[in-house]
Parts: sequence; C-alpha cells; structure tokens
Amino acid sequence: MQPIYNFNFEAPSLGFDRVGLPETIARRTRQVYDVLASVYPLSTFLFHSKAHRCALEFSGIRDGMRVLEAATGSGEMFHRILTANGRGRTVGLDLSTKMAARTLGRARSSFPDAWAQCQAVDARHLPFRDESFDAVVCCYLLELLAPEDILIVLREFRRVLRSRGRLTLVCIGESGAMFNRIYRQMGSLVPAFWGRQVERRVPEMLERNDFRIIADRTVRQTLYPSRVLAATR
Repeated sequence: MQPIYNFNFEAPSLGFDRVGLPETIARRTRQVYDVLASVYPLSTFLFHSKAHRCALEFSGIRDGMRVLEAATGSGEMFHRILTANGRGRTVGLDLSTKMAARTLGRARSSFPDAWAQCQAVDARHLPFRDESFDAVVCCYLLELLAPEDILIVLREFRRVLRSRGRLTLVCIGESGAMFNRIYRQMGSLVPAFWGRQVERRVPEMLERNDFRIIADRTVRQTLYPSRVLAATR
C-alpha cells in the first residue's frame, strides 16, 4: 500500500514505504530507535508514564476528535490517546519504521474497531493538509532536533492544527544540577538517543510560532523530570 503523503481521512493507508522519506537531521537516530524498538517500553514504564498521563489531561482530547501524535515511540502514549478517542481518528508518526510498526500493531490488537494509522514520517515534513487535526501531541522529540529544526517542526504542528486546536508537548526537564550533568554526559556519548535538554527554550519557540501557552507543569518519575506544556494556536 502507498504511504500517506497525500493524506485523506476517507482513504486511510497503512504502508511502511521508506521511499521518499525526507532526510532527518540525525539519520543515526532512526537506526538507534529501530534497534531499541522492542525494549523501549521499559523506559516509558520507569520514566515517562506519569508525564504521559499529564499530557493526556492537558491535551483536551475528547472522543470523536482527529488527533495526531508525533514521535510515537513504541506506542504507550498512542495507546492512551486511543483509549480516550476510540470513535475518533488517531494518526501517529515516528521516524523509526520499527517504532511505527510496533505502535500500529499494538493499536490494531488493543483497539480493532478504532480508526488508527501510524507510519514512518519525518516531523519536519508532515504529509497532511492544513488544519487537519483537532489536537497534536508530541513527547520527547524536540531534544533530538537542531534549534532551527525545532522551529520547523513547531511551524508544521501549527499548520496542521485547526484554529483553536491544542498542541501538547512533553520535554525532558532541566531540574537539578546532578541530573542535568548526567544527562549532558549521556547526550555527549549517544546524541542520537539522548539528545539534549531544550525545555527552557521551548516556550519562547512556541510564542515565535504564534502559539499561546495555556498549561505548564513539571512532573517527576524515578527522579526523571519531564515538562508538559499545552498551547493553542
């Protein structure tokens, strides 16, 4: 089946064709996450699930909406969104083909009657029409992007989000000198996986893209801080 670059809600496609996928700022990132797809859920269980619950609360998602999740990882947040939006239309994307396939497989198993779609896509080049979605959710992606690409991705989120729609972001927190030092060291060793902390700059980047922040909370799980922000266009 063909990729979803010409996206149409009436004709969903579920293929996983790499052809035409735009180059990413970190090609290595896709390779790393392809390798880790089967074990990545452990990190969610240990560090991310509390932030995911907060993100769902902030997202304003109601059953029947059109929702996009960018950077699904292995699908834990996507599963939460489908639980809240079982009668809506939920689309996921991830740079890693294996992560996207894992997310879709889990969705098909747990929600066989739901309208769900997930594919490998570069978030800098969203293959959707303007104002296609009521809500956009993105967790732990911005850390892996260069500053100029963060602005591009936020611009794309704004473009595909309907007027007064809501964007919800989860970023790695910058809370505590010890955690920050350890994270910077890990990021220098494996930048394609760990990235770097950017959460303090994200509010200003949102404002530069004409978003208005309506919620902002830092949560901690197993000493791991996450910042959850919600904004409207």
